[in-house]
Amino acid sequence: MVIEHVNGKKTGTVMLYALSTCQWCAKTKDLLKELGIAFDYVYVDLVEGKEQDDMINAIERVNPKGSFPTLVINEKRCIVGFREQEIREAFGQ
Repeated sequence: MVIEHVNGKKTGTVMLYALSTCQWCAKTKDLLKELGIAFDYVYVDLVEGKEQDDMINAIERVNPKGSFPTLVINEKRCIVGFREQEIREAFGQ
């Protein structure tokens, strides 16, 4: 599994589950970069086999619909979809 890291301001654990072909996923990633937030991300569609199954199960625990993008903040808060205002508020911006 390839989890990428983007450097920035540390605000806790920030994980973005995305699809490589999803424009809303790209917009979410770009917004996090614009805000200067440190985060990890993975393109779930590029993960294969059991790893992908395990990842989808992990996503569905916080986002039962399993839709993308799924942004998980500090393993507690989950923002589904590109919700710019909600993302900005989550990081005090």
